[in-house]
Amino acid sequence: MTFRAVEVLNQADLILAEDTRTSSVLLNHYNIHKPLSPYHQHNEHKIVDHLVDQLEAGKQIALLTDAGTPGISDPAFLLVRACIKKGVKVECLPGATAFVPALVNSGLPINRFCFEGFLPLKKGRHTLFTRLAEEERTMVFYESPMRLVKTLADCITWFGENRMCCVSRELTKKFEENARGSLKEVHDHFASKTVKGEIVIVIAGKD
Repeated sequence: MTFRAVEVLNQADLILAEDTRTSSVLLNHYNIHKPLSPYHQHNEHKIVDHLVDQLEAGKQIALLTDAGTPGISDPAFLLVRACIKKGVKVECLPGATAFVPALVNSGLPINRFCFEGFLPLKKGRHTLFTRLAEEERTMVFYESPMRLVKTLADCITWFGENRMCCVSRELTKKFEENARGSLKEVHDHFASKTVKGEIVIVIAGKD
């Protein structure tokens, strides 16, 4: 949390939060007491025009997500696009984004990479893997703990068990873990334990 972020939140007329309960903990810690409203993937389409109307009327609105940076596999795109169309000023404050330290920690080439976010659960998954099988850049994915082992197994099927990878878990937190090795080694490592926390998978591109 930067000094500037605290200042901006204190100056906001309204704070949008992906989960108001989670954000309340952060705001209370910094003694920030501002109106808080939910903004997430289930309501953003419905309220984006109303929010832009408020911004055009002179209100200052800040957007928080539960973790990471808004817009990176989190809500923000629709609101930013709508603001730009209406000529409303948008500022993005630097903050933690999990895939950046995961890339650096991986030990894999990071001069060129592609960020794919969360893989499709069913529809489009086969098509995406077919395309990525020929990808030469380092690939970065987000994944949930409950689906990690299955996704690693799918990656073995499409990329081969010897493809190098790194799975980073709970980055910058107390129980941070970076498991490096071949896809098979990392798959077997996580298959033998209960996986918790937020996950980033980094996989080497095709040689």
